[in-house]
Amino acid sequence: MKKQIRSFGDLDVYQKLIRLHLEVHELTLTFPKFEMYELGSQLRRSTNSAPANVAEGWNNRHINIYLEGINRALGEIRETQHHLAVATKKKYLAEEQLRDLSERYDECGKMLRGLEQSLEKFKP
Repeated sequence: MKKQIRSFGDLDVYQKLIRLHLEVHELTLTFPKFEMYELGSQLRRSTNSAPANVAEGWNNRHINIYLEGINRALGEIRETQHHLAVATKKKYLAEEQLRDLSERYDECGKMLRGLEQSLEKFKP
């Protein structure tokens, strides 16, 4: 039986993005103090923006606005992956952590693309 989606919070992709945000947020707190308001802040904002854009577009009367929210969320995922790669090059994250987080963000990206394709069917 399919799970009924009553709000953006019921979307699996939203839940995964929130978990990733919380995990990455915790990781940024281990960065050197001078990075708290630089790379750490950028990572915290981009990881929060991905699920926030999904939430913002949810249940909008205009499908194109929801599709734009999904597109912005995909952009935030790419930005997050960039910041994670930089953090790894600066030795704040291990390669294994980067690989794990990148794979999980890639999965969320695929889920968002699937949601986007489903919504495209409802466009006038």
